[in-house]
Amino acid sequence: MRPPTKPLVLNRFLISLFLSALLLLLLFLRQPHNYKSLPTEEKKLDSDGLRIRPGFTSYDSYIQHQLNKTLNPRLRQIWKTRDWDRKIQVFSRFFQDLKREMLLTNSSRALCIGARMGQEVEALKRVGVADSIGIDLVPCPPLVIKGDFHNQPFDNETFDFEFSNVFDHALYPRRFLAEIERTLKPGGVCVLHVALLKRADNYSANDLFSVEALVKLFERSEVVRVRKVDGFGLDTEVVLRKSERRVLL
Repeated sequence: MRPPTKPLVLNRFLISLFLSALLLLLLFLRQPHNYKSLPTEEKKLDSDGLRIRPGFTSYDSYIQHQLNKTLNPRLRQIWKTRDWDRKIQVFSRFFQDLKREMLLTNSSRALCIGARMGQEVEALKRVGVADSIGIDLVPCPPLVIKGDFHNQPFDNETFDFEFSNVFDHALYPRRFLAEIERTLKPGGVCVLHVALLKRADNYSANDLFSVEALVKLFERSEVVRVRKVDGFGLDTEVVLRKSERRVLL
């Protein structure tokens, strides 16, 4: 007489179910955070120096709002034609100044954050920084790849230099800057162009009123210099250098 097989079949089924659940859990843990609700540390940011704009019901609604500008056909045409050479010339002057101060070199590995069509990336390449790339919600090959600046698609300590003129578009400013510090190499340089003297555009997610409010959000970087600039509506350039000391985890 053959022994019953149901317990054996049941055991195999349970083992298979357990392994499948374990695999799904591992895949879930590997996914980047999507920040559908405001992190606790970001809720504490509102002050006289920095204010988060209200009105976003979810992270998805924030992303969609940003895409409304980035995917606007009329704006994209302007960025690719009328604005293309003009912006490259202005960015090139900024980057040449940084090279003269030895804050940027031809051997630097550089990242431009929120680069849209890639004018700042092209400017870096034209001044001799060949290893340069940009990230934006909408890629624009070969200069810009897809990436969310709240969760950069790069390993720790990847870049020597990072530039951005879209800090005002960050819904989570602390996270935005933490990602810069994470992906900068020790001793790496971060350059931010921000607006202090006037209200930013309708697609901004925060309003900055002082350099001090910006600087205090950095945890591992020190100010190199601050100066006034004329950068497409942005009036202040803040340059910081990440500490040479590595943080032991």
